[in-house]
Amino acid sequence: MINENELSEKIIGFAIKVHSALGPGLLESAYEKALVFELNKNGFKTEAQVLIPIKYENIMIDEGFRADVIINRLVIVELKSVKKIEQIHLKQLLTYLKLSGMKLGLLINFNETLLKNGIKRIVNDL
Repeated sequence: MINENELSEKIIGFAIKVHSALGPGLLESAYEKALVFELNKNGFKTEAQVLIPIKYENIMIDEGFRADVIINRLVIVELKSVKKIEQIHLKQLLTYLKLSGMKLGLLINFNETLLKNGIKRIVNDL
């Protein structure tokens, strides 16, 4: 069974492949579909636009967050196509990790000339 760290390496490899083929400047949704296609094609279980409910006291609030892609129920990938990754993007992903109980997230900004400059790894008690 593959762990979070090994899986994140695979995800980054597929993200680089997608970025090499499509380049920067497209909508986030285009990169999401291409990345999900690559992951599925290579045998990984993906879920896109996954609702992450918020538990408040005794109730579940289903109005809040949607993770872009969850892979093998281990890693959350939040995709961006922005000029620059901001602190709020990192906090958003950390919140998704805490609410879902997952330990590792990747924030990938496809709007970079060199994709490795747009990849941030976020850890929640890993």
